[in-house]
Amino acid sequence: MAQATKKSEYKSLRKIQQIQQEKQRKRMKQLFWITGIVVAALIIVAVIFAPKPGVVSFNYDELPTLGKTDAPIKIVEFGDYKCPSCKIFSQEIEPQLKKDYIDNGTVSLSFMNFTIIDPDSVTAALAAQSIYHQNNEAFWGFYDSIYKNQGQEHVTWATPEFLTNLAKQEKLDVDYDKLNSDITSAKYQSEVDSHNSKARQLNVQSTPTLFINGVMFEDVFDYEALKKAIEQAQKDLK
Repeated sequence: MAQATKKSEYKSLRKIQQIQQEKQRKRMKQLFWITGIVVAALIIVAVIFAPKPGVVSFNYDELPTLGKTDAPIKIVEFGDYKCPSCKIFSQEIEPQLKKDYIDNGTVSLSFMNFTIIDPDSVTAALAAQSIYHQNNEAFWGFYDSIYKNQGQEHVTWATPEFLTNLAKQEKLDVDYDKLNSDITSAKYQSEVDSHNSKARQLNVQSTPTLFINGVMFEDVFDYEALKKAIEQAQKDLK
């Protein structure tokens, strides 16, 4: 009789333990699902309310600029005067951009150096900065002429003498002796370094790279895509 009672008590205790364990499993399962739902909700909220990537700011008034300084669409080109692709941009894309948008005041084009080829790139950039500080309009004459007279990528050609003579040949309205002195003394090296630093900070990978109202645009040779980007920038302003 006593053994039967013990067995009955054991079964009852075991059943109670099983019920408690089942309840615990259910609570853990509910907690798991609730936690998962909360985490998913937090992720969704974070995605929805995450701040949009900010547009890049540039000191446009410190850059050589083609077009009206108050143009609503401001494009910055990162370029290298020794870069063959930049030559193509200057001869095929920039003229279209000027005709369609810059001349009517819609767009301005500013230039920043990203000297990624070799020392010639830096020497040419020093010349360009000297010309810019003397005469912004002359800078754009230099911009056109240096690409038209661009030497081979793997040959040293952008010497102070070549660059000064190029300015004379194009009859740019600058002081040629000052230009030569500025190049040889690397007067504007800090500005060139600052441009390069900005390019690296913005993760610019190649030249030419454009920023349209502070937003990176890399399909620089697809003029239709460039036009659409400009039109989108105009819509964004409204």
